[in-house]
Amino acid sequence: MGDFVTEAFTLLAVAIVIIGLRTTARWIMVGPKNFQPDDFLMLLACVVYGLETGAAYMVGTWFKGLANNSMTDEQRLMLSPSSGEYHLRVGGSKVQVTGWSLYTLLLWLLKTCMAIFYSRLTAGLANMRVRIHIAYGLIATTYIATVCSILFGCHPMHKNWQIYPDPGNYCQPAVSKIDIYVTVVLNVATDLYLISIPAPMLFKARLRWREKLELLILFSGGLFVMMAGVLRCVLILTAGANGAQQAGSWACRETFVAVVIGNAPMIYPLFRRAARRAGLYLTTKAGSQSYPAYPLSDNDTSNHGYPKRKKFRHPLSIPADTQWNTTSDEQMILPTSRQQPPTCTAGDGDWETTSHGSHGGGIKVVHETIVHSAEKEAR
Repeated sequence: MGDFVTEAFTLLAVAIVIIGLRTTARWIMVGPKNFQPDDFLMLLACVVYGLETGAAYMVGTWFKGLANNSMTDEQRLMLSPSSGEYHLRVGGSKVQVTGWSLYTLLLWLLKTCMAIFYSRLTAGLANMRVRIHIAYGLIATTYIATVCSILFGCHPMHKNWQIYPDPGNYCQPAVSKIDIYVTVVLNVATDLYLISIPAPMLFKARLRWREKLELLILFSGGLFVMMAGVLRCVLILTAGANGAQQAGSWACRETFVAVVIGNAPMIYPLFRRAARRAGLYLTTKAGSQSYPAYPLSDNDTSNHGYPKRKKFRHPLSIPADTQWNTTSDEQMILPTSRQQPPTCTAGDGDWETTSHGSHGGGIKVVHETIVHSAEKEAR
């Protein structure tokens, strides 16, 4: 038990540091006045994670890993309501209900933070707006369904800590199959959908294999959360008398992985910038044939009226129907206006264009418009 206590509070400390790094990164990139809802929700998630760890500690230390499961009918009948074990089992079962509720709240808070981040990442892409709205709806409905299974799967509520007679598996919160199956199925379903949001952009990105691999790992971290959730459920179902202890232990481990994955996209630009400044990260040069540069804004022009050339600042390089908004290091993709005429600049011996018609190759189409004044026509 001592090993679990050390592990649980070590994971909590590391999670707090990670959330602190995320908040620091956001502070540096956008400033506290520009914090978004996910920045505040992540701080709330930090508090919930602390409460969940406390609940797991109580189950293992205060209540000796006992609950109203793994007892024969004879044992239930012989257990006196005035005995210490009886009170331990009742108290452990109550904390199990609380722990399940905190575990679910934390996971779904992290999913909401990720969905909000993706909404900024894909801001301006009309085809992605619908998918983000679906993500919000999916997160809300699955959370309500999961909470209902925890709170109302056993009715009336007090049967969740009933000792005698046997309340049945659904009323044994440490090993309740309805809680386990509903949670794992809805958890996996929402994670799969969230992973599918940035996937099309990553596969279409014009990146070197190393950079694309980094981002694939970064945005597919939900797969590790899903595997941890499935493993947790299997271990609970096969733990027997230790089901209550396993439920608390693996809840802390799974949610720790979820905290790390949920904050990695925010911390990544900060470390990437530090590595670049230290000369430890080789970035793609703008203007190369493989990674054409795009104007960062309509007003980004030089003294001669041509768009300035910018260094590549972000790990994604989307094909020519998108452009980057680099007001901060957060990655946002904005669609280039369809009405904007093709423009080109000459510099360093190569061409840059925002035309939608050029997707590579060595031929660039330039439209030239000649305007004659009325006085010249009269002559």
